[in-house]
Amino acid sequence: MNKTQKILTAFLVLAIVFAGVVISRVWLFKPQSTVKLVKIPAGEYDTEVWGKNYPLQYAGYQKSMEMTPSPTGYGGGMKVQKAEMQPELYINFKGNPFSKDYTEDRGHPYAMEDLRESKRIGPAAKAACITCKTPYIEQLYKEQGWGYANQPLLETMEKAKHPINCANCHDPETMGLRVINPAFIEGMQRRGIDITKASREEMRSYVCAQCHSEYYFEPGTFKVIFPWDKGLTPQQMYEYYATKPNGFAQDFVHPDSGVPVLKAQHPDYEEWQNGVHGQFGVSCADCHMPYMRKSGQKYSSHWITSPLKNIEESCSPCHTQGKELLFSQVKAFQDNVWQLQHTAGQQIAKAHTAIQKASTASAVSQTELANARELLRRAQWYWDYVAASNSMGFHNPVQELNTLGQAIDLSHQSVNAANRAAGTNTL
Repeated sequence: MNKTQKILTAFLVLAIVFAGVVISRVWLFKPQSTVKLVKIPAGEYDTEVWGKNYPLQYAGYQKSMEMTPSPTGYGGGMKVQKAEMQPELYINFKGNPFSKDYTEDRGHPYAMEDLRESKRIGPAAKAACITCKTPYIEQLYKEQGWGYANQPLLETMEKAKHPINCANCHDPETMGLRVINPAFIEGMQRRGIDITKASREEMRSYVCAQCHSEYYFEPGTFKVIFPWDKGLTPQQMYEYYATKPNGFAQDFVHPDSGVPVLKAQHPDYEEWQNGVHGQFGVSCADCHMPYMRKSGQKYSSHWITSPLKNIEESCSPCHTQGKELLFSQVKAFQDNVWQLQHTAGQQIAKAHTAIQKASTASAVSQTELANARELLRRAQWYWDYVAASNSMGFHNPVQELNTLGQAIDLSHQSVNAANRAAGTNTL
């Protein structure tokens, strides 16, 4: 063996040894690709206990405490009064606590704090209000069934210390996704859907839908009911409410116009499931809790926020248009919805004033006045269905622009009916 051959042989031996070391280190010290399962005691609602075993998810949950504006300027996690951008809220919700306090929603960790500090809550408030604010609802329902809903809210809040967290959505033993809100379970059953047979991908939306949905309180019992018996569109839910289900007629009566108003409550699930993402099977978690990687470990982000803050992880797995184009498209949708939403809200406020004025006329037509009130009731519901949602229409821009267009038209019809009732119609 000559000198050159010896050098090549030595180099080959060193290369083999080096490769062996690298392969052994990768094999022996390979980082986890998935999250290791750790069982949590049943009834444990303290996020810190969960966080000790699931630190990456807990870090994301903690990040939800950041109070930052939305990238597009709509929504966000800042605790500001919505009436600052929409002064018409003072008129449209006159006679209802929402006219006194209607702030933007903050992250899940603030759920109990914001409820406790809300000016809409008083000594007479019922524990039904806690249904979507804490995992303690699981224990309350086990102990009392729907009886808990009619208990004093402030007293119940003394027992329920923890806000929305891990236990709302995860089985503590298996970490599988679960739903603990009985109102959602019953609402789905009435639609013929057994959520115990749901796929994992369906559950990635159901865990959100159990709270991000429209509801009302059954008169007398304060049981929480989702109004889905006729469907989930704003028109179908209005038809349901028109039947006065379980004796429920309205959330409040407007003191000026006498309109029996329906107050919408964040119908995000209903909005999404009729939209393009919902129809194509893209779950809530796909966008708001995208998969992330850290040190080789794959996990679902628990920083539940606008997908625009994580475009690469939230949007790019499906969309290849680039961040700038995606952002501008979302912004355009929201700008257009906001413009019509603001216009609709202003026209509805004018209709309340027109009906109030007509009702004082000496020879008012009660038939036309009743017609004006019904038109305005429907108009306000359509407007509020969009205004109370959190996506500023992005979940379903086609439906929401149409809904707001109807709200504007109905409010104009209401003003005309009020003028006819007072004998002052100029058309």
